[in-house]
Amino acid sequence: MNSQATKTPAPNPWLIAVSVMLATFMEVLDTSIASVALPYIAGSVSATNDEATWVLTSYLVANAIVLPASSWFSQRFGRKRFLLSCIVVFTVASFACGAADSLAMILIARAVQGAGGGALQPLSQSILLESFPPHKRGQAMAFYGLGVVVAPVLGPTVGGWLTDTYSWRWAFYINIPVGILATLMIMRYVHDPDYIKDAKPGRFDGIGFGLLAVWLGALQIVLDKGQEDDWFGATWIRWAVAILAVTFVSFLWWELREKNPLVRLRVLLNRNFALGCTLIALFGGVIYGIITLLPLLYQELLGYNAMDAGMAVSPRGLGSFLVMPLIGILSSKIDNRYLLVLGFIIFGVCSLWFGHVDLAISQWSFLTPIVLSGLGASMIFVPLATTSMASLPNEQMGNAAGIFNLMRNIGGSVGISIVNTIVARHEQLHRVEMAHHLTASNPRLVEMLHGATALTTRAGGTVQQAYGLVNNIYGQQARLLAYVDDFQYMALACFLCIPLVLFLKKAKPRKGAISAAH
Repeated sequence: MNSQATKTPAPNPWLIAVSVMLATFMEVLDTSIASVALPYIAGSVSATNDEATWVLTSYLVANAIVLPASSWFSQRFGRKRFLLSCIVVFTVASFACGAADSLAMILIARAVQGAGGGALQPLSQSILLESFPPHKRGQAMAFYGLGVVVAPVLGPTVGGWLTDTYSWRWAFYINIPVGILATLMIMRYVHDPDYIKDAKPGRFDGIGFGLLAVWLGALQIVLDKGQEDDWFGATWIRWAVAILAVTFVSFLWWELREKNPLVRLRVLLNRNFALGCTLIALFGGVIYGIITLLPLLYQELLGYNAMDAGMAVSPRGLGSFLVMPLIGILSSKIDNRYLLVLGFIIFGVCSLWFGHVDLAISQWSFLTPIVLSGLGASMIFVPLATTSMASLPNEQMGNAAGIFNLMRNIGGSVGISIVNTIVARHEQLHRVEMAHHLTASNPRLVEMLHGATALTTRAGGTVQQAYGLVNNIYGQQARLLAYVDDFQYMALACFLCIPLVLFLKKAKPRKGAISAAH
């Protein structure tokens, strides 16, 4: 007891939470903030829009590769030192992105930025979980959720405003003051736990890291370019998928037999953690799909600019912000499985609500489901994170957090690819279906043609232009129906998650699994 009394008083855990949440918010915000600026980036560096998408892909690939390796690096170099190094690398690379004057330079800078940001989420999550006693971990994860749930929603809004008001370069420069503040706070309040100081991670698993890099890189490239090149219709896609399959199986085999693996996959033997990883991957696909689709719908079909589209979907962040503290309190008082079921139901209903879209909606027609979807996301993220890792000892938190966040990122990448593919393919299907009704006996079509002909001839146009105008209207309707299909599929995915939730065990944290870190 006397020796304990002489120890330096532990910092307030909420100061630790603010410190690590700043880093998390900065990193997650950057996954989406650049998306609305891509056309401006392409024009600035004399690149096509397709080439500019590699600005996103290079970041995601580097980010995903570092995620599972974060546990080994934190044990080898010290978690605080590694976290500070990642923030410094991320901040410096952000400046390099903003200052880039060529596509090659910005891609290199984005890859370095992604590598620096890859470890920020799992490190922040494990530090938070260890800094609070078990009965307050729900509140801690609610605070952490502000960064992970709200940041992707604010990204397009902030990015659109900075791009329209100043320049696309400020979408990257904004990270610099946040990175400096996070560095100063972490230096002051965060300390390494004893098990990190005494850790002996062994040699670096270079083979495992190489296999991880190859299969994640192949996966991201296939997802990013698959729809553009007709998926398996392209020979190079088939080869990329073959490389992905071989390296993925090799990675699993190597990590399971290696004495000191880069990723300790045996943590997936924990039932709650394995189910939690499955659910976060499915939910990652749904929420990133929604985040991708809604701004596109506003811009493509309703003619909004980047800033207005971002503003239309921003209330989701308000819903998350308002309910997150309440969720943190409830998750420590009631069975988290009830919150998860309710969260998936709310998000699924909101997806069905979005499926009632038409071309006559206003900017705020979907205000209620957008706010409710933010509420539902909060009810899923916080209870799922705490339930998944509640029974794991502190020594496994870093490794588990890396896998958990990797599964969310992979789910998000797959989800974005699927929803974009459905929009493109189903638009063609609906065009074919609608073509059956384009006959002279269709009174609605005849009425539209007469109206379009009168409109174009008054403006000095031709009959052919009138037909083109009608064709554009049908094209818009076909694409709108494809969006509706997407929203309905995402609702179905949410409802299918509910039976998996029922297989989770009630979260009962291990006795003694309290903060050993501070």
